[in-house]
Amino acid sequence: MNIIAPLKRANKITATLEPQLIEKVTNASLGLTESEAENLYAKLVVRDRSFDASDLPFVVSEKKKLIRKSGLLEYYDFSESIDSVGGLDKLKTWLKQRGLAFSQQARDFGLPAPKGVLLLGVQGCGKSLAAKATATLWNLPLLKLDVGQIFDSYIGSSEHNMREAIKMAEVLSPNILWLDEIDKAFAGVGARHTADSGTSARVFGTFLTWMQEKTVPVFVIATANNIDSLPPELLRKGRFDEIFFIDLPVASERQSIFTVQLRKRGRRPEQFDIPRFCERTEGFTGAEIEQLIIAGLYRAFAENRELQNADILFEINETVPLSVTYQEHIEALRAWATPRARSAS
Repeated sequence: MNIIAPLKRANKITATLEPQLIEKVTNASLGLTESEAENLYAKLVVRDRSFDASDLPFVVSEKKKLIRKSGLLEYYDFSESIDSVGGLDKLKTWLKQRGLAFSQQARDFGLPAPKGVLLLGVQGCGKSLAAKATATLWNLPLLKLDVGQIFDSYIGSSEHNMREAIKMAEVLSPNILWLDEIDKAFAGVGARHTADSGTSARVFGTFLTWMQEKTVPVFVIATANNIDSLPPELLRKGRFDEIFFIDLPVASERQSIFTVQLRKRGRRPEQFDIPRFCERTEGFTGAEIEQLIIAGLYRAFAENRELQNADILFEINETVPLSVTYQEHIEALRAWATPRARSAS
């Protein structure tokens, strides 16, 4: 697959032919036929009469068509930047370091391609958001594998579907394969009595073997809320590069979340009493903080006025956070993660 030839044939085109950019575009084009790739490169230069790093997201988005045909994977557009993730500084640093390791230069340096990461933590603390932001940070396609779509009523179909999903992810590599709430997807695997005659165990085994043996650059991001539901085989060294625990946000992280969410909705954070909000929201998750602002906006909109501090403070007083409702569960999760996982913050 030659990207340079179509660029050289084009007249009056401003092209940046840096080796790193060519490698990234070529990798992003994997899975396309030769004619599909040539048509794509022609579109790139016709679009704005230039070729540079700004064209890379456009290349990645072209893979949507292939993914839609499979019916087993879901493609996510670049919708969240790493700056939209409040806190989680250690996780961000780790991700930024691994994002450089998908190039041939990294292979020549002796680095293997990163395998994946398990994000374990309290519901609503940014696990799914981190997965979406990683795709934007690395400029790689984000493919979501819904394990529920894999299972079929016909004998052998579920195992076949898992193999096909894996094959599709490999064909479209390098990319990020996201399994959201993997604890629910594979809950009960390994139990002595199951109603599916061992289908879930075989599907799970196929996925585990692939994770251990894969050589293609498919980075797996799995998220989980309940460690008790995860089969121990999944946590063994070699499946993931690292397990990160995402806890309830501390005061500085809550301040960052309030700032991000207010800006996201067109408000200037400096006009609000964010330090006071942070004092009153100890134990709140990032998702709950987001809902505080949304609920405050509903109040202000209904009264035909601008959002005020009082609106957010009112919603804080009315909200019972998850940390109160599921206090015992969160404490048990922390106790498990303290010696076994890295802190994301």
